Amino acid sequence: MHIVVQIPAYNEAETIGEVIRGIPREIPGVERVTVLVVDDGSTDGTGAIARSAGADIVIRHRRNRGLAAAFQTGFDAALRLGADIIVNVDADGQYDPGDIPALIAPILRGEADMVVGDRQVNRLAHFPWHKRILSALGSAVVRWASGLDVPDAPSGFRAYSREAALRLIVLTDFSYTVEHLIQAGKRRLAVTHVPIHARPTSRPSRLHQGLWDFIKRQGATIVRVYASYEPLKAFFYLSLPFWGVGLILFARLAWFFITEGFALRGHLQSLIVATLSIILAFLIFLFGLLADRIGDNRRLLEELLYRLREREE
Repeated sequence: MHIVVQIPAYNEAETIGEVIRGIPREIPGVERVTVLVVDDGSTDGTGAIARSAGADIVIRHRRNRGLAAAFQTGFDAALRLGADIIVNVDADGQYDPGDIPALIAPILRGEADMVVGDRQVNRLAHFPWHKRILSALGSAVVRWASGLDVPDAPSGFRAYSREAALRLIVLTDFSYTVEHLIQAGKRRLAVTHVPIHARPTSRPSRLHQGLWDFIKRQGATIVRVYASYEPLKAFFYLSLPFWGVGLILFARLAWFFITEGFALRGHLQSLIVATLSIILAFLIFLFGLLADRIGDNRRLLEELLYRLREREE
């Protein structure tokens, strides 16, 4: 059993050494542990410090490409190394690498394809109350979109079986966390969660420019990925307000038609709005049908990509 612990890092010279030194190298049931660092264009010597701290492999991007790209680079490299399990941990020291044995245990037992570390946000004293509420709300939305019971969707401390790693890919340019959960849910992968320790970090997140920027970008990711896998549902939900307006107005016009002696006088505006609403609703629903057919091609491409990645190993 070969485990690759990947660490995407951007200007984390102050903390990455401690993270690497905290990774357990001997785990029951595991023959080899490889530490892989993806230096995402750092300018503070992060890669050199990672090597001196004991990283087995350091891959460097020539320029900063963002967390999603760094994560995918590490994912692909771990698969080429023959990893049976891939563990992702952040370089800022938020997660305790000592939790890795507990994180991978469900995969080792054959119970899960993917395991998410649950920070138990409601119990974290260093999380402000509004951040706890928004985290719980966001995780609830992801549970609805993915169909998975994961209480801490934004958690980046997670483990993947080789099968899950071959099936999943990052397509957004923001973050992999939400996208992978929705993908895993739609592809019927076995996903579970385990409690982990989360520590306060000394700097603000480099992933976003504040709380509202994070909400906006995560929300856009959820909508985009959900619509990719459930286009008919997504377009149907989008058409519902137009169906509602059109049907209500037509019901109102029918009432006036009956009560005013089977004649419509002075209701031209309502008739126009009702007709346009129904037409728009029908067109949006047709777009959903078209997107659903396109989705069949997407699923075929994903299966081809899976088989290609499998043959490359």
